[in-house]
Amino acid sequence: MNRTIVVTGTDTDVGKTVFAAGLAAALGATYWKPVQAGLDDGTDRDMVRRLGVSKVLPEAYRLATPCSPHRAAEIDGVTIDPSRLALPVVDRPLVVEGAGGVLVPLADDLLYADMFARWGAPVVLVARTALGTINHSLLSIEGLRSRGVPILGVAFIGEPVEDSEATIARIGGVKRLGRLGRVDPLDAATLAQAFAAGFAKEDFA
Repeated sequence: MNRTIVVTGTDTDVGKTVFAAGLAAALGATYWKPVQAGLDDGTDRDMVRRLGVSKVLPEAYRLATPCSPHRAAEIDGVTIDPSRLALPVVDRPLVVEGAGGVLVPLADDLLYADMFARWGAPVVLVARTALGTINHSLLSIEGLRSRGVPILGVAFIGEPVEDSEATIARIGGVKRLGRLGRVDPLDAATLAQAFAAGFAKEDFA
């Protein structure tokens, strides 16, 4: 059976999309972001394709306003239907990217974490190594665990901060998957090299 891995984060702009692109490219996986909120600056699907992922699925919802999906949908006059967010059937591993953090609402009574629980697939939590990451990460882990969502581990983004990374893994009782440092310039080749240096592919296979 081809594995599905869900990529979520502790907050918005933590590096989820770059990590998801690196993971999908490393696994030869299909990438899917079910809900895109904000179109003016390009979509995450566009970025992932530029970063070397050849199989990218269209979003279930493309919303114009760059804000929480529930509000972006309201502005666009759209109601997000959970049945349209069922995991697609693909012929290879599937990497699914959420939006914002774990408890971002998709609708008034539906959070991303609730959707993760319905999917039942293991989740990678992407966290910055910057100040505040311990609190944000542990709260996210509790939010996932309270819904029975399996956590594959935490992937860190940024400069190494040994104590923070080790503390989150220890207190949260999660695997420390690795760390992706600054990738500059950011392109398919440099991301693949950085991802291979920062993570063990077998942790995701």
